[in-house]
Amino acid sequence: MTTRAGFIALIGEPNAGKSTLTNRMVGAKVSIVTHKVQTTRTRIRGVALDGPSQLVFVDTPGLFRPRRRLDRAMVAAAWGGAADADVIVLLIEAHRGLTDGVQSILDTLRDRVTPKQTVALAINKIDRVKSEALLALTAKMNDAYPFAQTFLISAERGHGVDDLKHWLAGQLPEGPWLYPEDQIADLPMRMIAAEMTREKLTLRLHEELPYQLTVESENWEERTDGSARIDQTIYVMRDGHKGIVLGHKGETIKAISTAARAEISEFLGRPVHLFLQVKVRENWMEESERYSEMGLEFRDGNA
Repeated sequence: MTTRAGFIALIGEPNAGKSTLTNRMVGAKVSIVTHKVQTTRTRIRGVALDGPSQLVFVDTPGLFRPRRRLDRAMVAAAWGGAADADVIVLLIEAHRGLTDGVQSILDTLRDRVTPKQTVALAINKIDRVKSEALLALTAKMNDAYPFAQTFLISAERGHGVDDLKHWLAGQLPEGPWLYPEDQIADLPMRMIAAEMTREKLTLRLHEELPYQLTVESENWEERTDGSARIDQTIYVMRDGHKGIVLGHKGETIKAISTAARAEISEFLGRPVHLFLQVKVRENWMEESERYSEMGLEFRDGNA
C-alpha cells in the first residue's frame, strides 16, 4: 500500500477554532483550548492517521495585527507554519464571515502561497447560522479566493471533520511516514506539560494577565516507581500579578496545580508530582531565552 505523509497548516484569526480542530483530528489534546483569544503561541504539531496517510497538523497562533514583540513573534510563527505546509486550511467562523481580519489573511495568502501548495476553506461553528447564510458565505469566500475545496464543519461537535480529514489525507504527497505510528505530537513533553499548566492559568485568571505570563518546565525527574516529578516556574511581570496567581492563602495556585497535575498525569498515563513556583521577571517578554522555551524565534519579534 502506498503511504502518504505531509504537513497541514491551520490558519485563521484568533479563536477561530484551530486548536479545537487540531485536537479533534488527532483524537487527543495536544493544543491549548480556552475561550480567550491568542492562547496558542507556538506551532504545535499534532499527528493523525487516515488509512495509509499520516497527517501532521501545524496549529498556528491566530493571525492578528501585532503590537508587542511577543505578538510579532507569534504572527511570524503562524506564517512560518503556513510556508512549510503541503496543504493550508483557512478556518473562519460562520457567524463572523468575511471580516477585515480574514480579508487581510486572504491578501497575504495571495503573496505567499506557492504553486505546489493546496489551500482549502473550512467554515467552522456552522451550528450558529442558518443554511441560507452558509451558502451565501461559501459563495462570497470562493469569489474572494480560489479555494481547492470548501468544508462546513463544527470542530467542537465533530460535524464534517471526518470528511475534511479524509480529503486532506488524499492531498498529501506520497512518501514514508514522518513519525512513529503511536506518536501524536512532536513538541517536547516538558513543553506540552508547561502548555497544560498555562491553559489552567488562562482559564482561571481574567483580562490581560494570562497574556503577561509564561510557564516553563525547569526540571523533570523520572522516578523509580514510574511517576514523574515536574518543577515548573510561572513568570509574571509584576509583584501584583504574583499575588493574583497565588490567590488568597495560596488557593488559586493550589487549584491550578491540581487541575494541571490531573491533565498531565492523564496525558502521560502515570502519576505526576507537580510543583509550581511564581517568579517576577518584569522584562521576560524581552528575553530570548523565554522565546526559545516557547518554540518561538526571538528575532521574529523585531519591529
